[in-house]
Amino acid sequence: MKFHHLGIPTKNKLRDEEHLKDLKMYVSGFGRSPYGVEWNRFEDDAPYPDLVKTIPHIAFEVDDLEKVLKGKNVIIEPNSPSPGVVVAFIEDNGAPIEFLQIDRSIAGDNV
Repeated sequence: MKFHHLGIPTKNKLRDEEHLKDLKMYVSGFGRSPYGVEWNRFEDDAPYPDLVKTIPHIAFEVDDLEKVLKGKNVIIEPNSPSPGVVVAFIEDNGAPIEFLQIDRSIAGDNV
């Protein structure tokens, strides 16, 4: 397991945010923050648990997503937000945790 990013929900529109239309959210900072911080702004009807939309999450890159999720309280099932990337969220003691499995031969190194 390797640290990937810290996701911080925000209601503020940020100048460098990118709209991920299919995900009904905006992201800002990831890839530009030297600290791995990503801000997330969600559309009103974004289909995510309130926990993910209101509480910061930490994200880890893993080699075997299925293995990491086994026996955990999965709150967002595995899904692919972009080619070569599969993500899922769990809840642990009231906090959202994200796991990413990345195939860099498809996704590249900027993920």
